[in-house]
Amino acid sequence: MISTTLFIYTETSLHAGVGSTVSVIDLPIQRERTTQFPMVQGSGIKGALRSQVSDIEAREAYIDVIFGGEEVDPQNNGKKISFAGAIAVGDARVVLFPVRSLADVFAYVTCPAVLARVRRDVVGFPTLSEKPLPEAALVTKSRRSTVTASGRVVLEEFSFAASENAVVDEIAAWLATNALPAGEEYDYWREKLQTSLVILPDDAFRDFVLNSTEVVTRVRLDSYTKTVMPGALWTQEMLPSDTLLMSAVVARSPRSRLVNADTGEPFTPQDVINWIHSDIIPTRIQLGGDETTGQGFVALRWYGGR
Repeated sequence: MISTTLFIYTETSLHAGVGSTVSVIDLPIQRERTTQFPMVQGSGIKGALRSQVSDIEAREAYIDVIFGGEEVDPQNNGKKISFAGAIAVGDARVVLFPVRSLADVFAYVTCPAVLARVRRDVVGFPTLSEKPLPEAALVTKSRRSTVTASGRVVLEEFSFAASENAVVDEIAAWLATNALPAGEEYDYWREKLQTSLVILPDDAFRDFVLNSTEVVTRVRLDSYTKTVMPGALWTQEMLPSDTLLMSAVVARSPRSRLVNADTGEPFTPQDVINWIHSDIIPTRIQLGGDETTGQGFVALRWYGGR
């Protein structure tokens, strides 16, 4: 068994929904039961990954090995049997959340609980030895924080005392190097992260991810009168663009009888990892609902497992 980490960066608003509820928002996003932090269920991520490569005929057998499929069972009169895929995709949990800032437009915010999860899953991730005090926020030290003004960090209508901490620089540099998408088009965002990362107390972070998501009002029009149809008015919650999520992906020995065409041997977990790290899966995919309205476009970055 080999594990790897998938970082997901939202380039447009993302709606991974739970259906209708009795809350004030008609179509809320998926959230963790205990923390209420935003999340995207692993089943949805796995399905989105498979959908991006399912039309590649030359790789069809490999797709079945990775994601699950059917094959002929010679011990059962040639009938087809189903087998599970070789990878297990975990739920995507929030790592960085963008919040409107008085200085430098917006800040990337996170909290000790989130960073502890990242360190638990990723070997070598910097350790945050100091937690922010109540009504305070940790900001970068060696590189001047661009979201700090007069010793304060103002996010939405809330103000926090800015406390410089060198570990924040280490965390920001690690995320910029290993988690944000690679490529020259992301140079600006990698640079911004290293000057606008803010680590908030856990409670304050929870408040922002609960109350600072995007909520839009949508309607359905009558095709003839172009007026709102009766009852066709609803609100929908979305994760904002520039949110960073993280999902743990585990590869096991494939359950298929197929063999690696290159070696003639059964597939190994490392074969599976190498395959999903290759360029067969695009670096940009669509995730969640509202595909035809331009929502849910995300950039992918794999880390570890090689």
